[in-house]
Amino acid sequence: MTGDHYFTAEPSASAEPREVRFTLAGREYALASAAGVFSATRLDPGTAVLLRKAELPGPATTGALLDLGSGFGPITCALATLAPSATVWAVDVNARARELTAANAARLGVADRVRAVTPDEVPTELGFTQIWSNPPIRVGKEELHQMLRRWLPRLTPDGVAWLVVARHLGGDSLHRWLVEQGWQVERHASQKGFRVLRVTR
Repeated sequence: MTGDHYFTAEPSASAEPREVRFTLAGREYALASAAGVFSATRLDPGTAVLLRKAELPGPATTGALLDLGSGFGPITCALATLAPSATVWAVDVNARARELTAANAARLGVADRVRAVTPDEVPTELGFTQIWSNPPIRVGKEELHQMLRRWLPRLTPDGVAWLVVARHLGGDSLHRWLVEQGWQVERHASQKGFRVLRVTR
């Protein structure tokens, strides 16, 4: 046993490489994963619901997109392949997650449009037309709120954020908190105990 969490900056667990496969919008994805990152052995159920139920970007989507808490990169890779005119910023504190995301982007031929970075490496002036996140609820409510206070204001005026949160982990209370913070929040979908929230200004 180690003390690693998926939000550990430098996981000490041996990598134990593996592959995670899923299908989205008629395309098969086979992504490299490893121990010490979020949902290392499969596409996380919340992420699966988010990608299935949210409005995916398309060829007309431009600008910068943000995958907040990228893990090994399933959301990043989906966004980059679906929106060939957009740049995807994959933000994660976990170094192994960033390495895997970059490697998976290269495997898919989209590395030129993917930036796998730490939170502090994102240019401060950059705004995002879309933010996507299966946020790390287990870091605790205060850290989660702090994270969303930091990143949601980076939405462009007509931008949209897509969040997925398990109902039993506080999906409905997070919805209320976001409204209290002045955001427009729509429960876009519910499936398998997860809430997909659409957040706009």
